[in-house]
Amino acid sequence: MEIREASPADWPRIWPFLREIVAAGETYTWPRDVGDEHARTLWMVPPPGRTVVAVDADGTVLGSAKLTPNQLGPGDHVANASFMVDPAAGRRGVGRALGAYVLEQARVDGYRAMQFNAVVATNTRAVALWRSLGFTVVGRVPEGFRHPTQGYVDLLVMHRQL
Repeated sequence: MEIREASPADWPRIWPFLREIVAAGETYTWPRDVGDEHARTLWMVPPPGRTVVAVDADGTVLGSAKLTPNQLGPGDHVANASFMVDPAAGRRGVGRALGAYVLEQARVDGYRAMQFNAVVATNTRAVALWRSLGFTVVGRVPEGFRHPTQGYVDLLVMHRQL
């Protein structure tokens, strides 16, 4: 698996699994019916942010991540990141590889910490992955997410120093 900067040509290979994940309504705070163009502007971020893709040897996009400042101005030294792994590529280490890559890239880019603002508490695989990569839960938003089958569930704020 190779992880590299995403190009505009990658979007048509990201969009199908991004749309599927968002439409499921279980892990992202985006509107479930987000359209192609709106999703592209949210995911394919301009500098100083960056979007990356994880690709197989044959060029298949397995997953993607975006890295941005968590805040503007005096808070721009803390990074934020989002991750999407094609469900067809699940359990192949794509999320872990993207997470490790983005953490290192954030260090290289000069960030001092990374914060995730909205990890859905019922997304136990993601919570376990981020904990294994050194994140801790620093806050909880009670019933901050409306899950399609589990009702109102908590959102976690996760953080780690770089």
